[in-house]
Amino acid sequence: MNEKPVKIEIKGKMRDTIEVLMADGTIISGPRNMQVGEFMKVYQDPAKPLIVGAIVDQSLRELTHILKADAHVSPIDMSDTDGARIYRRSLVFLLEVAFLELFSDWTLTIDHSVSSGAYYCHVPEQEPFTKLDLNRLEARMREIVGADEPLVKEKVALDEAKAFFKKKRQFDKLRLLNYRTVDDLVLYDLHGIRDYHHGYMVPSTGYLQWFDLRLVGSGFVLRFPRRHAPSKLSPMPSYPQLLTAFRQYSEWLETLGIQSVGALNDAISDGRINEVILVSEALHEQQISRIANTIRKKKDQIRVILIAGPSSSGKTTFSKRLTIQLLTEGISPFALEMDNYFVNREDTPKDENGHYDFEHIDALNREMMNEHIKRLIKGERVQLRHYNFIKGINEPGEEVQFDPGQMIILEGIHGLNPKLLEAIPLEQTYRIYVSCLTQLNLDRHNRISTTDTRELRRILRDSRDRGYTAQQTIGHWEMVRRGEKAHIFPYQEHADIMFNSALAYELTVLKPLVEPLLRQVPYGTPEHIEAKRLLKFLQWFLPIDAGLIPDNSILREFVGGSILKDFKIWLHKSSNSY
Repeated sequence: MNEKPVKIEIKGKMRDTIEVLMADGTIISGPRNMQVGEFMKVYQDPAKPLIVGAIVDQSLRELTHILKADAHVSPIDMSDTDGARIYRRSLVFLLEVAFLELFSDWTLTIDHSVSSGAYYCHVPEQEPFTKLDLNRLEARMREIVGADEPLVKEKVALDEAKAFFKKKRQFDKLRLLNYRTVDDLVLYDLHGIRDYHHGYMVPSTGYLQWFDLRLVGSGFVLRFPRRHAPSKLSPMPSYPQLLTAFRQYSEWLETLGIQSVGALNDAISDGRINEVILVSEALHEQQISRIANTIRKKKDQIRVILIAGPSSSGKTTFSKRLTIQLLTEGISPFALEMDNYFVNREDTPKDENGHYDFEHIDALNREMMNEHIKRLIKGERVQLRHYNFIKGINEPGEEVQFDPGQMIILEGIHGLNPKLLEAIPLEQTYRIYVSCLTQLNLDRHNRISTTDTRELRRILRDSRDRGYTAQQTIGHWEMVRRGEKAHIFPYQEHADIMFNSALAYELTVLKPLVEPLLRQVPYGTPEHIEAKRLLKFLQWFLPIDAGLIPDNSILREFVGGSILKDFKIWLHKSSNSY
């Protein structure tokens, strides 16, 4: 068969312009070797969130990225997860620069996040921080923003970076860099103040329009917009419980001598990681024991122990360890499964996209749950419910009857929501909030997100227990986070006590287990960008063997091998239920 010859001809030399194809089909033409941010200025709709980055040919880029050829581009704005990170990271650098210009003899620490959209900061040399100093600091930040000055990015040799931070006596940064395996480091410069930040920045200070500073406790918070309202600051609620939990964890880290990831790597390198693990686990056990002791002192009053917290916080293992501690206090609680009170699937509320919203509180038959709990407390025999997840229907479950004074442990995401047990007097409940409140940061200016730690935990558990790929877990994670923001975080301050399930050493254990899963996420998918970010983050940690972890550790819920996996308290014979 004769094929028609293909015509090949010379069209000419490379043109001076390139074309950028936007995700919505818009084509923008401009000079070759121009920053992608210049194209985004043309594309920016003033009525939409500010564009702070871009995905160029399937890779996340800063707006200073040079376009040398035609490209497919998707804008990243402040309503996107990566866009929010870029904005907040840049804002922290702005704060750092303004602080050092005003208070060069003091030390600024970016401590932890606040769910309303803020970072808690403190200055050890000036506690409490004064209103006068705070006003000066915010005014200086706004001056720099008004000047719209560039954040200059430079790649330097690792030895040069080490020498720089040593000269500046920033030993937490130097300690971290001692374990860096790459021969160079990216630094950002503003007003001659240089620092590295784990991730991308905006091109100039003029982008950083939305922020303010507020005094909180002995420090202050740097407020920034949340993704759902990228040009507004959310109201700042009081959060004494959360602040106390973070303070306690900070004291734990001081006890361990582990105030940064560099110090943790030192402990591994020096052969002291066993000590860190044992003391970390002992501090967990100590707090669980104290909670059990508090419950015992109120045993004539408390009838329901409510446990709530975001995904992958270790609530299941915490509940079992608390049960064991309660047994040592002479209390035999019964674990009532909230999931068994789901309404029939057809009656489940739906979200704005028409999908079943199983995390909505109306997905539970609260009326029946309240009635059953009231009757159990009275000592009546009750036929519980069982939810058939395959058929999506609520069926009759086992019959139980409590001994006098027996307590119920009820674990679930709605545990702190006042609507859950409206028929049960508040004084008969004890509410516990469990969350992985990571406070071990890379250094004073580069914090570790509590969300990142939980995401890594979940990737590992989903792979082992559900057969999910990392891509599937990452793809679902945003929906999980939306549910937490709607149904969990607004009620965290309702807790009687908070339990921090974070372990100082855990990322060194998760690293070698989760890295192979992240590397399997296919290139070119949206999830690959997130997997790449997590892989780069994990590079800062030295790995350790999971075999070093105690078999009752909360971390075992995620890495496997927990002795508590099949642990269950059976009701007494008098209840006729086995």
